[in-house]
Amino acid sequence: MTSKINDVIIIGAGLAGLSCGLELLKNGLKPLVLEKADRPGGRVATDEYEGFLLDRGFQVFLDAYPVSGELLDLEALQLRAFEPGAKVYLLDELYRVMDIFRRPKHFLSSAFAPVGNLFDKALVARLRLQMGKSELEDINEREDMTTVEYLRRFGFSERMVDDFFRSFYGGIFLERELRTSSRMFEFTFKMFAKGSATLPAKGMGEIPKQLASRFPEDCIQYHSRVSSINGNTVKIATGETYTAEHVVIAAPSPKSFLPDLKYPEIEWRSVTNLYFATPQSPLNEPLLALNGTSEGIVNNVAVVSDVAPAYAPEGQSLISVSLLGLHPQRDLVDRVKSELKEWFGEEVAQWKFLRTYEIPKALPVQRPDDIPPPQPDAPHHLCGDFMNSASIEGSIVSGRNTARRILELKG
Repeated sequence: MTSKINDVIIIGAGLAGLSCGLELLKNGLKPLVLEKADRPGGRVATDEYEGFLLDRGFQVFLDAYPVSGELLDLEALQLRAFEPGAKVYLLDELYRVMDIFRRPKHFLSSAFAPVGNLFDKALVARLRLQMGKSELEDINEREDMTTVEYLRRFGFSERMVDDFFRSFYGGIFLERELRTSSRMFEFTFKMFAKGSATLPAKGMGEIPKQLASRFPEDCIQYHSRVSSINGNTVKIATGETYTAEHVVIAAPSPKSFLPDLKYPEIEWRSVTNLYFATPQSPLNEPLLALNGTSEGIVNNVAVVSDVAPAYAPEGQSLISVSLLGLHPQRDLVDRVKSELKEWFGEEVAQWKFLRTYEIPKALPVQRPDDIPPPQPDAPHHLCGDFMNSASIEGSIVSGRNTARRILELKG
């Protein structure tokens, strides 16, 4: 077949590929985005199921993200915020721990909850103030170490690390050992302190939908699985080929397209996400519930319809349960419900199971002093959160930076 010539070809319509394409469009180039699925978004997606909105894996959008906030129309997303705090399951009970700077009425209950000790809570306030004064450039220049080492150096007790940080940041990093870079910890802590964890009113999939809607009709081609790349020529599974001066790989496995690419294999964190429906919310407020113990397989629970009511039909609540890693066992639903009876009581037996998502490539591993490998030589370029920070913000920043590199090369 005749090869079609384009300014830039982008493989993958995830957040990185979309942000790359929009930056190119803004500067007068017309990219062609090839996406194997029937929708944009990559790992950020929402399915409609029996009247519920199920995000593929529990995710939140931090409304303090600077670059994402500039690119997205946040008002149109109708963001719904979680309360700044959590309920922590410890000693057979759920204890409330809130951000007392924003919810001062919960000062006493938070201070005396058996999550860490009073000194730990004073340290949280100190860390919050310190991060408020830190610019992102300051964070990136500080000594890097594992998050658990950082917390210990800062003075937090082992009890506070175990009771709170392993579950809360375990849900963010998808690992409870807290081996993730302390720079990533400081960045996310700053974002939480500055703004809120939110959900778009109609699901996380609205974020890539909004970005994709800004492209001209002929710029994104779905159902286009790339089978090979040869120089600046891209071939899709149907046999059609496309040629461009620059080819951007905005997909999680770049070496699957370019086997000879001198680039380390990307390591991934995985997660298993289960959804349940029930007429009555077990929390009745937009808070995250965390496993503060070292036992069980559940890491965190959220009643997402308490945050964004449109996630569930009228008269129903939608519960999201996150387990770190992959859990293919056949009795998983029964095991999760049995565990959560200890949290919420016998009502859990009546929860209706909806769906399980096993996500092997949920988040790239980000260790201390991980330096993104250099970009390959043109015509090939890489973008994704594995090239920046393991977050929505990292994906969007990487896409923008890759586009700017192409623009510089074109002069």
